[in-house]
Amino acid sequence: MDKDRKLLVLWTSDNPETAMNMALMYTHNAKLRNWWDEVNLLVWGASQPFLAENSAAQSKIAAMIIDGVNVMACRKCAENLGVAEQLKALNVNVFYTGEYLTEWLQSEHSMLSV
Repeated sequence: MDKDRKLLVLWTSDNPETAMNMALMYTHNAKLRNWWDEVNLLVWGASQPFLAENSAAQSKIAAMIIDGVNVMACRKCAENLGVAEQLKALNVNVFYTGEYLTEWLQSEHSMLSV
């Protein structure tokens, strides 16, 4: 393989159907089925309070982390929305992600936004 197949899923929607049937389902399966060498989920904006309040999404995130998906969240969004501590309690890596996202966008790696 010439280069690592890396995927970043940028999850911004608070729509429950989009969350459970696209963002979380695809991301988890991408890791479980080895569709990508590295799978990352960036929880940004409206998806953050959804995750902080939705037990089904929380269970899915916990399983994804165990299975090797790198789950992270934008710290500034989390602070603005008052959910930083809840996300940290879910073992989500909460940090300022603007530079990370910019570097990803400028790389040759793949990104999916939902």
